[in-house]
Amino acid sequence: MNPSLPLVTTRRDFLLNTGRLATVSALAGMTLPHVHAAGSDLIQVALIGCGGRGTGAAGQALSTTSGPIKLVAMADVFSHRLTSSFDKLAKQFAAQVEVPEERRFLGLDAYKAAMDALKPGDVVILSTPPAFRWVHFSYAIAKKLNVFMEKPVTVDGPTSKRMLLLGEEATKANLKVGVGLMCRHCRARGELADRIKQGEIGDIILMRAYRMHGPVGYFASPPKPAGKTDLMYQIERFHSFLWASGGCFSDFYIHNIDECCWMKGAWPIKAQASGGRHFRGDNVDQNFDAYSVEYTFEDGAKLFLEGRCMTGCVNDHSSHAQGSKGLAIISEKGHIPSKAAIYRGQNKTPENLRWAYPQPEPKPYQMEWDDLVDAIRRDVPYNEVKRGVEASLVTSMGRMAAHTGQVITYDQMLNCEHEFAPGLDTLTADSPAPLQPDGNGRYPVPQPGIVTKREY
Repeated sequence: MNPSLPLVTTRRDFLLNTGRLATVSALAGMTLPHVHAAGSDLIQVALIGCGGRGTGAAGQALSTTSGPIKLVAMADVFSHRLTSSFDKLAKQFAAQVEVPEERRFLGLDAYKAAMDALKPGDVVILSTPPAFRWVHFSYAIAKKLNVFMEKPVTVDGPTSKRMLLLGEEATKANLKVGVGLMCRHCRARGELADRIKQGEIGDIILMRAYRMHGPVGYFASPPKPAGKTDLMYQIERFHSFLWASGGCFSDFYIHNIDECCWMKGAWPIKAQASGGRHFRGDNVDQNFDAYSVEYTFEDGAKLFLEGRCMTGCVNDHSSHAQGSKGLAIISEKGHIPSKAAIYRGQNKTPENLRWAYPQPEPKPYQMEWDDLVDAIRRDVPYNEVKRGVEASLVTSMGRMAAHTGQVITYDQMLNCEHEFAPGLDTLTADSPAPLQPDGNGRYPVPQPGIVTKREY
């Protein structure tokens, strides 16, 4: 770890220090030997976390076309997920999946065995619940592996600082690291960002982001069934528990927040928010059903985020930027396609359309992999950890504002001492869960205005 980054940091010092360290590390990394400089070199891949997103990421890795690439190892804590993922990938990519039984690993320490099956310069996919990201990333760096990690990469202040330092270690080791904020690789959004930067909608005054739909994933969880430990229950249903994923807020809303901040070219400095639980029945998860956040940027511009997971309500999954000269559609109906467009004035009408990205759009889930593998094969600097940490931290800032009922600044979130799940690097199947239920099997939920220094 680099001791030059202070343990207690302001937003300005944080950004200055990380920028300085990234520059020095990038220069140092350029002197290291090439590993996959030749496009004909075989790249081997290991998948850690075999759920839906991990399986999708592995498929996108195997769909890159810049040179030979194979999946050779897999790891998970649940055998049914590993089996399902293997069967799907082996059927779709028969010639590129070479994962015999002896390279399919189960357990909380299975990530080590899967990475041990690789050689330096290969790629490991980290798609377990985000709480384990720093643990697995640490081992990947020690094994000199390139990394693709899913978002979010952190869920609290202490792990944000830890991941930032690990990102610097990866740069110094000349490792390439991609973070699964795939909207940043969307060609349509990229052109929109350039047009906004060139002043086509004027100064951004207001941004609006919506992710409102019915319950998805493990948003809600009923009481834990008998015969399953609290630890395995919480890992399996990670969207329901703040320590494991940052809850639905961090997992679901980070893309909208990140794409808006990209268009703004800045991260917000503070957030205030509200939210609440409504029709919960016997559910024991920690999520609110609805969130409303006002983010404020240094120049006073605002980003309003509306999140809701409720059946029977109006659905909306979109992001918009309103400038002094016009309106920009960042995303219209979900992550892909973005349908990026610019309108004169503030009304989205056909006659006001000024520019729209041509359809169909390249898929950003594939673009992020094409970009990462291209960087590996050409051996050019490539490390998205810092930006991934910042996006995760800003997301956590809005979540904490809602869960505490307080105004939370960037600096407060970064320096908040509440680490949701310390000691995950020593966790075993027999360890107590980071979150303990009460006598009725219910887990602690946020209490805005009552518990104000931490989220639960």
